Amino acid sequence: MFDLPTEITSGRRLSATVGGLFAATGDDFISGPVSSLDLTFDGIVGDFHAGATRRSGGREPWYPRGTEMRNERQLSIVAADELAMAAVDMGVDRIRPEWIGANLLLDGVPQLSMLPPRTLLFFANGVTLKIDGQNAPCRLSGNSIADHFPDHDHTALALSFKDAAKRRRGLVAWVEKPGRISVGESVKVHVPEQWIYRG
Repeated sequence: MFDLPTEITSGRRLSATVGGLFAATGDDFISGPVSSLDLTFDGIVGDFHAGATRRSGGREPWYPRGTEMRNERQLSIVAADELAMAAVDMGVDRIRPEWIGANLLLDGVPQLSMLPPRTLLFFANGVTLKIDGQNAPCRLSGNSIADHFPDHDHTALALSFKDAAKRRRGLVAWVEKPGRISVGESVKVHVPEQWIYRG
C-alpha cells in the first residue's frame, strides 16, 4: 500500500444566470443569438454539434481521426469576462461568443473555465447539464475571430488565440436532463468534491 498525501477540496454551490444563448444551425460551428434552446439527450436541436456521438479529431490522438465516439461536446459554455481578457491579450476590442461557436454565455461564475469535470448546472426550468471539461482553443476559432478584424494580420491574430484563450475558452458539456433553456434563467452550479491524484 502507498500512503500518499491526498489534497481534497469540498464541493460547493454557486449561482449563475444565462446571459446569452446561441445556436449553430448552419453548416459550420459559427453560432447566432437565440432567445431559447431546446435540448434533447442529443444536445441542441438542429445544432452543428448535436448528436449522441461525434467523430474524433485532433483532440483525441489516441483514435484514428474520424472514429465514432461519445459526444461529450454537445454544448460550449463561455463567460464574458474571460473572453474580454482573451481579447485584450490578442490586441482586439472584443470576442463575441458566436464567433467561436459558443452556445451558452453564463454570468456570475468566477473563473468559469476552471470549473472541474462533473460540475452540474441545474437550470431553473428543469434542464441539467454536466461539465466534461475545458474547451481548448483551436485554430478554427482563431480564424473566425481574425475574420472580423481585417486591419490585423490575419494569420498572426488567428494564431494568438491559442495562448490568449488558454484556460479562458470556457467549457464543454452534455445534456443530462433535457428541456428548454431561456435567456435570463437562473442556474444553480454544483461543484463536486475535488482531489489531486498522485498515485
